[in-house]
Order: sequence, then structure tokens, then C-alpha cells
Amino acid sequence: MNNEKQKIVLAFSGGLDTSVAAHWLRDQRGYEVHCLTIDLGNLGDLDGIRSRAQEAGAASVEIIDAKDTFIRYFIWPALQAGVVYEGRYPLATALGRPLIAKMLVDKAREIGATAVAHGCTGKGNDQVRLDVGVQTLAPDLNIVGTTREHSVSRDEALTYAAKYGITVRQTTASPYSTDENLWGRSVEAGVLEDPWLEPPEDVFEWTQPLSKTPPTAKDINIRFEKGVPTALDGDELSPTEIVQQLSDQGGQHGIGRIDMVENRLVGIKSREIYEAPAALILLEAHRALEDLTLTKAQSRFKNTASQEYADLVYNGLWFSAHHRDLASYVVSTQRHVTGDVKVRFLHGSVTVTGRRADRSLYSPELATYNKEGDLFDQSQAAGFIRLHGLPAQVQAQRQSLTGSDGDLLRLAAPENE
Repeated sequence: MNNEKQKIVLAFSGGLDTSVAAHWLRDQRGYEVHCLTIDLGNLGDLDGIRSRAQEAGAASVEIIDAKDTFIRYFIWPALQAGVVYEGRYPLATALGRPLIAKMLVDKAREIGATAVAHGCTGKGNDQVRLDVGVQTLAPDLNIVGTTREHSVSRDEALTYAAKYGITVRQTTASPYSTDENLWGRSVEAGVLEDPWLEPPEDVFEWTQPLSKTPPTAKDINIRFEKGVPTALDGDELSPTEIVQQLSDQGGQHGIGRIDMVENRLVGIKSREIYEAPAALILLEAHRALEDLTLTKAQSRFKNTASQEYADLVYNGLWFSAHHRDLASYVVSTQRHVTGDVKVRFLHGSVTVTGRRADRSLYSPELATYNKEGDLFDQSQAAGFIRLHGLPAQVQAQRQSLTGSDGDLLRLAAPENE
């Protein structure tokens, strides 16, 4: 009779939920637990993560540095696409989940595990992103959602951790649930669950309050090559260095705070706090460079594609043919998005103060109002306007749309006027 325990790979953050999950999987489910921590940036106390996994009884603990992979294959494509969920959230956590799912599968294959696990709640989006990713890449693996399967509240989890001697950072006085990577930091739970209350200052770690920001502005020049940042102020830097420097400098100036009520995939609204200085800076700069290099038609259609791309990432469908098709379109739009953008940081705002592109569509000779050097033939404007307005003119004449002034005004008036 084979009494060997089945192996399971746990996506381990070192936080409250996964620390409890590691012990629960071993003690209650009988698994041999192998903890896998994916370092996507800003993990902080790596030694503490390792010790908490060991306190919970993990058979092994592996920490993988995936920062460079994360930026090159997840953050940069998202930046090129201009993805922002519901107009505000730059999808930091959502972008990290498909990479974690892939590395969970890779680790499971390496050690012969039959299952993978995570500590996502049954109310969150991350369970969908991880589950769908794993199901797509390895449908034979079982998936254990520890928190949703035994419905542990945060208070109960804290009690469980204390009972079994597992050290965690959360306390009943500071019960925030956080997730951090290079692209951003998310915070939820605790007093933040009341959307009427202003977030207390202890929620924020990366960004200064406006009262403590520097009194003078900070100017930075960002170089892009085909939509990807390559240098700051003329210094070529690695992707990680670019993101980290912009995050640090932007945060000092109070840039990157987002307080929003978003629509979760599972059907509920949730109040979320995000800190994403580098993301907001680079998205603004990238958009300014596209203004010079994309036509009107390209820009408008890309806005539609960007929204679709953002929904796809948020909804956990990274490993899909639809994503591959959208990504191919985005890459095509970026072939001339090369140039420099000047940005200014001051009192929580990032402002584009200048932009230039190697193959810009902006023509000073056409845009100028000076007589000298003006290549725009204004005499052609009258004919263009007549042709442009011809359909509206014909319709007005043939279908009686030329009523009294009062009638025309009432067409746009509210119904309850």
C-alpha cells in the first residue's frame, strides 16, 4: 500500500491567508506542501516569507526572482496597449496573476505534484485569474482554493495563525490585505470597506501625502523605443531600474494614489486603494507619444482595443487566442512609437511638458499660423466644409429638419424639462 502523500504547490505570498493555508493544507488535507513565492518586485522581507512557510510546516520553500520576466512580457505589453481598467486601475495585481499561474504549473510538473493551491478569497478576482490560468495550461491539475473552501474570515485566520505559532504581519488593529509588485500596490479590507471614509494615511506606503511633497517640480525625460521605455534623462537602464526609479521619484511627489470603487468580475462592487506611481507616469507619457505617431483612426480604434485588452486582463483571460490577436494588433500600432517625452512631477500630478517622435505625424509647416513657411492652403477649406456638411444639408431639406428655433432647441432638452 502506497502511503506517500500527494504533493501540492502553494502560491505563497507570506501574508496571512497563504501562511494559514500552508498549515491547513498539511494538517487538514494531508498534502505534502511545497511553497512557491514569485518575486515580482517589492516583496520586502524574503527571509520572513521563508520562515513563515517553515513555521507552517512546508516541505520546501522556493523563492523565484521573476521581476525581469514580469516587466518584459506582462508590464511592457500592457503599457503598449494602454490598459487601464474602468479608466483608473493600471492592473498591477491582475498582470501578475497569469505569470504566477504559469510558474505554479511549471513547479508542479518539476516535482510531480497533483495539485496547486492559492489563498484567494471566494469574493475576489484573483481566484478566477489563477484558476483559469492553471486550467488552461494544465487541466489535469487539481486546484485547491483554501480560503474559499473553508470560509475563514480574517479574524478567524489571525486566531488560527496565533494558535499554531505562525507569525503574520496583519493584526486586528491593522487588518489590511495588500498585494505588491513593481507595477503597483493594492490595499483592501478593514476600514476601507466603507467607501464614505477617507483612507487613513497608514494605508499608503509608496506615496507621500501632498503636505509632505517637495515644494519644487521634478522634470524627467523618458525615451521610448517602439512603445517601450528604454532610458531616463539619457541614461539607458534595465526595465526594472526604469520602473523602480519612476516609482520612487513619483511617490516622493505624491503621484500614484488611486481610490476607486470598481466592479469585480464576481459581480460585486469593491472599494480599492492603489498606489502605482510608475504606471501612471509611463501611461501618461506613452499616450503623449502616441498622439504624435498614430493617426486619428488608429488612436480611436486603439482606445477601443485598449478597453477590450483591459477587460481581458482583469477577467483572467491572458492565456487565450483573443489575447494573442489583440496583442498582435497592439504590437503593430507601436512600430513608430519611438521618441522622447518630458514629464514634470509636482504636488501629486504628472504633466507632460514636451514630446518629440522620430517619425512624428505632426507637421509644423501645416500647423503654423505664421504666414512664412505655411504650407496649408486655406482657400481649399470652404470647398471641404461644403462637402463635409452636404449630407446634413440634404437631409434637413428633404426630411423637414429645419423647424423653428424653439423646436430645434427642444431636441436636446431633458425629457423632464
